[in-house]
Amino acid sequence: MVELDQYKVELASYKDTLSEVRASLDLENKTKRIEELEREMEAPGFWDDPDSSNLKMKDLKDMKDVVETITGLETQYSDIETLIEMGYEEEDESLVPEIRAELDAFIEKLDDIRISTLLSGEFDRNNAILKLNAGAGGTESCDWAQMLYRMYTRWAEKKGFQVEVIDYLDGDEAGIKSVTFQVNGTNAYGYLKSEKGVHRLVRISPFNAQGKRQTSFVSLDVMPEIVEDLDIEIKDEDIRVDTYRSSGAGGQHINKTSSAIRITHFPTGIVVQCQNERSQHMNKDKAMQMLKAKLYMLRLEENKEKLDDIRGEVTEIGWGNQIRSYVFQPYKLVKDLRTGVESGNVDAVMDGALDPFINGYLKWLNTGMS
Repeated sequence: MVELDQYKVELASYKDTLSEVRASLDLENKTKRIEELEREMEAPGFWDDPDSSNLKMKDLKDMKDVVETITGLETQYSDIETLIEMGYEEEDESLVPEIRAELDAFIEKLDDIRISTLLSGEFDRNNAILKLNAGAGGTESCDWAQMLYRMYTRWAEKKGFQVEVIDYLDGDEAGIKSVTFQVNGTNAYGYLKSEKGVHRLVRISPFNAQGKRQTSFVSLDVMPEIVEDLDIEIKDEDIRVDTYRSSGAGGQHINKTSSAIRITHFPTGIVVQCQNERSQHMNKDKAMQMLKAKLYMLRLEENKEKLDDIRGEVTEIGWGNQIRSYVFQPYKLVKDLRTGVESGNVDAVMDGALDPFINGYLKWLNTGMS
């Protein structure tokens, strides 16, 4: 059968890719490290330092997930080979749709794990902290911010990640003026760093009586959650700490007393806020952690700019910080302005189907085009 010949060639074309992914993930050393950590867990005193123990447990789970994924892919590869051989031997055309479905599932999983190997940045494995800010445009922009917040929440849910609201400010009439939230999961920052920038919406506004087409902008800042103690000095005279009353629909643990914290860093103008913790002290600790992370990332960006100056790197300005356009009318199209990745299925994108854009960015970033 012609289909079986095609499927056999297509499957074989992925054999080298599977081997390369296995090698890049260093499965042999991961397996040894898993055995070491499991022995450590059995030793007395393992839980005496809960912070250290929890980090080791997280590492153990992450490594096990990787090993299980690759071994599962290798098994799936062998199973598809067997199905193809059965198709030849039995000349059973009813196996063709099953083989196609298995092959498609295998290719999708392999592509996902291959993309994850591109996440080699210092903080790529960390949780991510995102902040959406509505731009000029009043209610329309606030509504757009809420739509984006839902989009990222849906994406996180599909990945099995957890979303935790840190700060939330309602719009005056509808939507969100700003929201800061944390996405918890392995490689969350590595994936979501692709989303940093300005997101542009074009649609017929539901808030415009004339039914005119309107353009709205929302900015998104993304940074990693960095739990380790960073070498960042923050002088008392360089910051102002304000307390304010918690508000908004951010979550069940947001309390309504004046326990929310806002920290302003004068030298950089950076402002961080936290209101979701159970006490003012905890909110302040979380806000300081975010400020240190922002200052650390700023330092890394400044170092990169210095290196770019030395190398003479040319960057195209053009669209400024705008990274993606979402057009609802007069046609439907979501297009990434950096990579050229686009989708006509706007509804699916707004429901969290962001992987093609994220994967496209990671490939683009790792081919020297950044």
